[in-house]
Amino acid sequence: MSSTPSQIVEAVGGPENITSLTHCATRLRFQLKDGSRVDTPTVEAIPGVMGAVPQSGDRYQVVIGGAVDSVYKDIMALPQMQNLGAAVKGSQSDADVKAAARAKGPRGRFSWLDTFFEFLSDSFRPIIGALLGASLFITFMSLMATTGVIGNWADSRVTLSPSWQFVNLTWKTVFYFLPLMVAYNASKKLNVDPWVGFATMAIVMLPGFNGLASVAHNATVAGSAVKIVNIFGLPLTIFDYGSTVFPPLLMAAVLGPLNKGLKKIIPQNVQLIFVPFLAMLIMIPLTAFLIGPIGVYLGAYLAKGLAAVNGTSAFIFAVLIPLAYPFMVPLGLHWPLNAVMLLNIQTLGYDYIQGPMGAWNFACFGATAGVLFLSIRDKDVTMRQTATGALAAGLLGGISEPSLYGIHLRFKRIYPSMLVGCLTGGLIIGFGGGLHTSAFIFTSLLTIPAFDKIGLYCIAIAASFLVSMILVIVRDYRTPEEKAAVRAEAQARQAAEAAESAEPAAVASPVAAAAVATQGATAGAATPAAQQIEDASASSADPQDGAGTLTVLSPLEGKALPITEIPDPVFSTGVVGQGVAIDPTSTTVVAPAAGTVVTAPASGHALGLKLENGVELLIHVGIDTVELAGKGFDVHVKAGDTFTAGQPLVTFDRKVIADAGYSNITPVLVTNGFDYSEVTGIPADAVTTSTPVITVTKS
Repeated sequence: MSSTPSQIVEAVGGPENITSLTHCATRLRFQLKDGSRVDTPTVEAIPGVMGAVPQSGDRYQVVIGGAVDSVYKDIMALPQMQNLGAAVKGSQSDADVKAAARAKGPRGRFSWLDTFFEFLSDSFRPIIGALLGASLFITFMSLMATTGVIGNWADSRVTLSPSWQFVNLTWKTVFYFLPLMVAYNASKKLNVDPWVGFATMAIVMLPGFNGLASVAHNATVAGSAVKIVNIFGLPLTIFDYGSTVFPPLLMAAVLGPLNKGLKKIIPQNVQLIFVPFLAMLIMIPLTAFLIGPIGVYLGAYLAKGLAAVNGTSAFIFAVLIPLAYPFMVPLGLHWPLNAVMLLNIQTLGYDYIQGPMGAWNFACFGATAGVLFLSIRDKDVTMRQTATGALAAGLLGGISEPSLYGIHLRFKRIYPSMLVGCLTGGLIIGFGGGLHTSAFIFTSLLTIPAFDKIGLYCIAIAASFLVSMILVIVRDYRTPEEKAAVRAEAQARQAAEAAESAEPAAVASPVAAAAVATQGATAGAATPAAQQIEDASASSADPQDGAGTLTVLSPLEGKALPITEIPDPVFSTGVVGQGVAIDPTSTTVVAPAAGTVVTAPASGHALGLKLENGVELLIHVGIDTVELAGKGFDVHVKAGDTFTAGQPLVTFDRKVIADAGYSNITPVLVTNGFDYSEVTGIPADAVTTSTPVITVTKS
């Protein structure tokens, strides 16, 4: 039987297809002659391979985990690799390979699309829970309106009783302040102080800002009435920015480069004061006078253009609306259309936009149903919960945001499948002569009776739903790497369940426990401070007896974050291992306990450690910092060295990392998690090197 290294070489097209091979702390990085020759399913099925990541520019990554250095050396020692000679052994560094690829484009031919979706996804992912909760309140209001308990809560012309007005506020609190939440997350994604982004966007949400409308004059933009007030001779558009998301996204996109530029020109010792001050000084007026109104005016011109299209051809309009909405909703450009729908009802007695919009909504919900099916099949608990909530909010409340922000924008493979569903429903409505409704509604199962041609509407939305769902199921929505992560998590759960169903292991004896408790005391060379750390990291049971809980201390000072906040899917999805991420305030990685160095590359960006209690750790300083090729890093240990608790391992310069455009967030992961029944990270707002950040349970 062939070995894992030789299987990997053959699966990527053989040695003759390999131009160069490097590795970082977790991944083999191949530069290939022809990336199409790779057999990805075969790669993923190889023992020891945790996932595969095809990339543009004939680059290919194979996720190995903590054993990557050994696998790399074994591959390089294969006889068939010797024929490559200097072509591989003297090849470029990993940073050089990446730099060459970037010379052909920012990050590859289609990297802008990856970056755009990643930016949107990370801007909304942290608030999915709040959106799902608010959407269930909307669903409840829809049920009350459908059953006749209250009037149409979605129609601004309907006045609810004070009691129901208060209930209605339960969902508005999330959606109205959505711009502030998005501004915070988007700024954080771009390595800007998120509170600066929050404060910048908050100016247009202040009651005093909207109060300026009392001294403003009316103006017309693309047929829509707006209010403009002169501020120091400059026109300021007064608009209700509640629920909009395009202005905060655009604001953060400008704030990110500005913040980075300010850090380059302002001395480090005064950056804390002057970087946020100057950033806000520039961005607050820019947001209020320019960035915010851009979203308003784009929406107004878009609405006028749609009215012109419908007047020319109702068929084209019925097809265009479902295809446009998937791109309008993520940017908040759909909100101005609500005013157009209400205006149509007031002036024409009916609206022609909501019917085709229903085709989009149900295509969106169908894609979510496809994701739900796959998550149930693959035992993906997290996605199953997200998809279930999003689907309920969609079908019963007509709310697409939980599906979009929670799922679709995270997985770009969904959009092509969803667009086919949109097109299908739009064509059916177009051939049927269009749809009208006399009420302003959220298109859901509960509002089907509001349309004049119920049969046509039902056929259209059913087709949109089923086509999107089937295509998502057939094509899948995940990349090979993401599927590998799901498999790894499922295997971990199965292992944990098997451990729980097995006979309980023997409880450690008092003698064994005492032996563990005194391990640090026998280290000899440990300082009193290091001894305190050693004692704090002692296990509650002997690591050899198969029972007990181990704790791992933080190797850095800073903030402990869940791994889901790591800006690299290989780490955030748990493919490499479970643990925490440290957003550091200190600059020296110290040993959390005594142990041995497994890997310590000269670049200093990552360390592989084996602690005396059996836990194997990966400490990856920053994200993509391998590209710095050691700049800003000072490595104090080498592979094979032993260390004591609290001993400095690597010193790094946070400014060098940040100035290069990389994140300082440091994953601290247990790479032999399958040896334990549970590995749990402990997030905290502030941690020191004596703070437990991971618990490891072996039952």
